[in-house]
Amino acid sequence: MVTLDKVDLLLLGRLLEDGRASFSQLARETNLTDVAIKKRFERLKRQGVIHSISADLDLDVLGFSKPVFVLVKTEPGKNKQITKRLMEMEHVVEFHELMGEHAFMLKMIGPDMTHVKRFLDELGYIDGVREIRSLPVLSEIKKTNALPPTPFQKRF
Repeated sequence: MVTLDKVDLLLLGRLLEDGRASFSQLARETNLTDVAIKKRFERLKRQGVIHSISADLDLDVLGFSKPVFVLVKTEPGKNKQITKRLMEMEHVVEFHELMGEHAFMLKMIGPDMTHVKRFLDELGYIDGVREIRSLPVLSEIKKTNALPPTPFQKRF
């Protein structure tokens, strides 16, 4: 775990709000120089705190269907081969290994439900997949990249 000070947390919070915030804008908000902000940003990247700065796209506007979450049960000893196949599937945008009844949870998107069905059919034919349970999203209620404040309050 890395140690973050209040300026680091402010920097992270602002970047989560607006990933395009300039170093000079962040410097003004923190009373630091552009160079100091750039050095902090680079340090946070080196430490693995920041992986990337990316855009939050509206899938509806781009013509995609709502996401579908998929829970996957597998045969013991087959997870490595299944993982390799799932990593190659272009419709999978998130892939999580789970503890418990299901081995994996996927988030997939497609242009329409026909593609979703085709994906689920393909998933069912992977050797070692015992059961799949699809959970189509009706609407997105909350989505945030913000950090929960409680753990940080306890650390500072």
